[in-house]
Amino acid sequence: MPHGTGTETAVRWLTTTALAGLLFSAGLRLNWAQIIDALRRCRLGWILALNFLGVPLLAMGLVSLFQVPQPIAVGMLLLAAAPFAPVIPTFARLARADPALAAALTGLFPFLSAFMTPLICRLSLIALPGHDSVAFNSWFILLVLVSSITVPLVAGVACRRSLPRLGVRLADPVQILAEGAGAVGLAFITVVEFQAIRSTGPQPLLAMLLLSELSFVAGYALSGPAAAARLVVALGTSNRNIALAVLVAVQSFPGTPIVAAVVTNGLLLILLGLLHVGGWRLAVWVRRGG
Repeated sequence: MPHGTGTETAVRWLTTTALAGLLFSAGLRLNWAQIIDALRRCRLGWILALNFLGVPLLAMGLVSLFQVPQPIAVGMLLLAAAPFAPVIPTFARLARADPALAAALTGLFPFLSAFMTPLICRLSLIALPGHDSVAFNSWFILLVLVSSITVPLVAGVACRRSLPRLGVRLADPVQILAEGAGAVGLAFITVVEFQAIRSTGPQPLLAMLLLSELSFVAGYALSGPAAAARLVVALGTSNRNIALAVLVAVQSFPGTPIVAAVVTNGLLLILLGLLHVGGWRLAVWVRRGG
């Protein structure tokens, strides 16, 4: 995907629109009382450490263990540095998990990611052989993340507080439009990068699968006593922010197969997330006797 082409511009706009819209929509559903109450009920310190340190370290270990090629490895590390996908509240609603905690963490993580993701990416890439050949502008990415994550989130919360009726009316339409833009962007990238995606070997796919599943188990184990809260954290830990990672890849690594690697990993995460939600619903149905 050459730098400066119409394709790159379309990808950038679609992913930025999706990310900003999802965060604005999340902000429209939040107030400070809900956030504080939900966060008090979880092991926030463990959750933050797992997502910003544990998952990236696990990704680095699996990349090394399976000798994943550099472009795919960079894509995995970008996703590992981008925790808690904006789709987690939707997954939580489908799985009948803890909606307040899903909203609170989905609102908190993007703000932290705007400052932590560039740093984690930089430190993670140092461990890759030949990392010096890949350009990475941490300050520029920080600016992009703040403008596309933090600002829309704060704007949504402010709108909900000052104009509550308007906020309630806007939340669903904005989320639908943002999810639509995200779906179009992901499909567009998939078509453009189809050959590169298809060429992904079995070892990288196995590394991606293990990273997702081990992250899910760790999130479930470390998040607290309530099963519904554990599921939210498990889903958020295993489902990384694909739109954020694609945005970083497009901005930082133009003309490389890294975008395709992020999309390949992202598609696998979406599939696994849906399987987890379906499995959880089935398990609840079985426990209740059908």
